[in-house]
Amino acid sequence: MTIILGLDPGLAATGWGVIRSEGNRLSHLAHGTVKTPAAAPLAERLGALYDGLKAVIGAHGASEAAVEEVFVNVNPQSTLKLGQARGVVLLAATRAGLAVTEYSTRSVKKAITGTGAAQKQQVQAMVERLLPGLKITGADAADALAVAITHAHLRGRPQ
Repeated sequence: MTIILGLDPGLAATGWGVIRSEGNRLSHLAHGTVKTPAAAPLAERLGALYDGLKAVIGAHGASEAAVEEVFVNVNPQSTLKLGQARGVVLLAATRAGLAVTEYSTRSVKKAITGTGAAQKQQVQAMVERLLPGLKITGADAADALAVAITHAHLRGRPQ
């Protein structure tokens, strides 16, 4: 049995999802979003993100983390801030002793829906299907659960 934490990095909102993987059986444990105050200075927001993730990691006992890679935005300033948030996500997971694996957005979509060009709604619908009884509110948490499921299916395989 492995407990996997999926993370979808963002400065305003970082989605997280925790699943249990037992062989090919998956079960949902928890999911949510760590939000940072938009009006706060960048350094405070990054600190709040770290503290929020540290609390999530401490509460759920994951041994592995799967993190979605950043894609480049049109706005270079937004891309830079997203990269900084992603760095905090990786730091929090690593400092907690989790084994961290990264997945591209395209590989997550392909693993979940069968196509790398899937829409967010398709990904969320498949996550709900793969984790029966789950109704997700929030795209960030759905994306994080999708990353965790991808890791459960692909872990140990060369990327």
